[in-house]
Amino acid sequence: MTERSKRIIVGISGASGVIYGVRMLEWLKSAGVETHLVVSKAAEMTLAYESDLTIKDLRGMADHFHPMGDIGASISSGSFHTLGMAITPCSIRTMSEIATGVTGSLMSRAADVVLKERRRLVLAVRETPLHTGHLKTMLALSEMGAVICPVVPAFYNKPKTLDDIVNHTVGRILDLFDIDIGAVKRWKAGE
Repeated sequence: MTERSKRIIVGISGASGVIYGVRMLEWLKSAGVETHLVVSKAAEMTLAYESDLTIKDLRGMADHFHPMGDIGASISSGSFHTLGMAITPCSIRTMSEIATGVTGSLMSRAADVVLKERRRLVLAVRETPLHTGHLKTMLALSEMGAVICPVVPAFYNKPKTLDDIVNHTVGRILDLFDIDIGAVKRWKAGE
């Protein structure tokens, strides 16, 4: 295994759904994947609204934590090998910064680096409804090589709990990095 295949940057922005980022960190740790976490100020607020976790708890789930203002962090350089980056959840603001090349924070800078290095950038956009500007931004990012992966629950797997929905969604995001932690019930026609 190369050093690139052992690292993923996890961004958590201020959109609702912080549990998706939390679950991603938990599962990447269990899979032995080194995580580099960056969290927006809005995500810190959302964490307090949506969970009993503190920012200290969240930081402790990652192998490495990088403050948003640390533009000189390892993850801001293309020479730092990773599988890529998942921003889970991804706010419209963060998505828009990345699309325009505005790299005023470590989150948008790291995403920009992932794109320029042609690595996998997965944006788990968590917003609805979407207006035409949002859709055009998503199209622009897709044309740049990003994977737009809206947080949309699946029901063919017959989820019984909210945890089932979160687990399946995060499992599908990890699939995009070829990481299978066994959480996804695969579609089988006729079952």
